[in-house]
Amino acid sequence: MDKRTIDLGKYTGKMLLFGGIYSNLQALEALKTIAEDLNIAPKNCICTGDIVGYCAQPEETVQLLKQWGAKSILGNVEEQLIEGANDCGCDFTEGSRCDGFSKLWYPYAQSKLSQDSLDYLKTLPDFITFEYANRKTTVVHGSTSLISEFIFKSTAWDRKAPHFKATKSDVIIAGHCGLPFNESKDDKLWLNPGVIGMPANDGSPNVWYAILEDTTSELTFGHHQLEYNYKLTNQLMNNGILPEAYAATIISGIWDNTEILPQQESDLQGSTLEL
Repeated sequence: MDKRTIDLGKYTGKMLLFGGIYSNLQALEALKTIAEDLNIAPKNCICTGDIVGYCAQPEETVQLLKQWGAKSILGNVEEQLIEGANDCGCDFTEGSRCDGFSKLWYPYAQSKLSQDSLDYLKTLPDFITFEYANRKTTVVHGSTSLISEFIFKSTAWDRKAPHFKATKSDVIIAGHCGLPFNESKDDKLWLNPGVIGMPANDGSPNVWYAILEDTTSELTFGHHQLEYNYKLTNQLMNNGILPEAYAATIISGIWDNTEILPQQESDLQGSTLEL
C-alpha cells in the first residue's frame, strides 16, 4: 500500500490520545464519555491504530469510532483487513502463543466487518501530523518505517531518533506495543498513550490513554487510567471462538505471555506502572 499522511494544521486545546481499541466496544464507549465530559472535541481525539483486534465486537467498534468522528491512523490490523490478508500482520514468531491466538481472533474479526466498515478503514491515513504548542507532532502506529515495529520504553534511543529526523518532528505519538510510556531526549518526545482494548500487563483491568495540554504555551501531557465495563467485555469474549486466555486478561490485567516484550518490560509484569 502507498503511504499517506494527513496534515491537520495547527491544533490548540486539550487533546485525547489513545490506541489499540482491539474491538473493545465497552472501553471505546467509556473513553468517548470521558472526552465529552472534558469537552474535548472529536477532532482533538486521535487513535494510533489497531481499532480492530482481540475482543468480540469489531463491527460495532468501527461504527462507533466512525460515528464519534475521532481521528485515527491505520494500524497493521486495519492494513491487513483492507488488503484481505490471511493474518493480522503483527509479525509474531511462527508457532508462538500469540501466533496461535491470532489464528482465532483475526478471522473472527474479518468475518464480522461490514463493507461499510471496510470502506471507512480505507479512508484512514498511515500518518497524521499537526502543530501543537509550536512543536511539530507526528502520529505513527509502530514506527515511520515499519507499521508493525515494536518500540518500547527500553528500546534504545538510537532506534527512536531516526524517526524524528525522517518526519522533521519534535514529538512522535506511537502505538502498537500495547504499553504506555514516554521518553524525552534532545528536546524530542516519544509518547505512547497506551491502548484501551487490553490491560497493560500491570495487574489491573483498567486501560490507558493520554491527554495533551497547551495551557502554558508549552506542551504538557499526562497518562490516565480508564475504568470501563470490563466484565461485559470478558463475558462477550467467552463465545467459544475467541481465545479464552485473552478474555482472562481482560479481568486479571496480566498478559497470557510476554513473548513480544523485551526483558525489562517482561520483568515488570503485574507491577503498577510508574508514568
